[in-house]
Amino acid sequence: MGAATARAFDLAGYPTLLIARRLELLKKLNLSHAQLLGADVRDTSVIKTAIAEAESKFGDVDLLVNNAGIMPLGAIQTQNNQEWRSMFEVNVLSLLEITQLVLPKMTARSHGTIINIGSVAGRNIYDNHAAYCGSKFAVHAISEGMRKEVANRNVRVTVIAPGMVETELLNSTDNPEVVAGYREYKQSIGGAMPPHVVASLILSVYEQPQEICIREIVVAPTQQDA
Repeated sequence: MGAATARAFDLAGYPTLLIARRLELLKKLNLSHAQLLGADVRDTSVIKTAIAEAESKFGDVDLLVNNAGIMPLGAIQTQNNQEWRSMFEVNVLSLLEITQLVLPKMTARSHGTIINIGSVAGRNIYDNHAAYCGSKFAVHAISEGMRKEVANRNVRVTVIAPGMVETELLNSTDNPEVVAGYREYKQSIGGAMPPHVVASLILSVYEQPQEICIREIVVAPTQQDA
């Protein structure tokens, strides 16, 4: 989804700062208006420096898309608890910390947009998803709390909750039975959505007039029933 979103914004002519662990994949996008950083979203000090450099080149951050996430699935009684720690650090704490880097300037100038990528797993509970659902329920709650904090400063906060999307998220799950069950369900609903569907929604949300805030979007394959 991150790659598709980067392409969509670059095609629309927007300058971007793109952050991902694998710099080589960012370079392969071959974008025209992008500054690239290979970093873990948990390394806030590095990201703070990169934001300052991007702002000196492009101007103040007007949009933050919190898209980074991992999805190690498993049952609570057997899952490695280090997976929980990593998941909440990436999915929740980094979202808060990076948002805090850009939000003060947005509120000071009464202009800006935060888009947090939630999930249908932030609204429903699924087998072997308890910890992951917890992280995404947190994203939804944080997004709504954040929106209420900054609405009177004309800053927008949107949470987009996709259903099953064709991404690499499942790669962080190493339980073969869980992986097999996930893939079987994906096949049963006719496959996952292509990432460009979510990317187009992110761009559309951003391009609404600043006075319009689309608070939440839930999007999923038509045959996905939960």
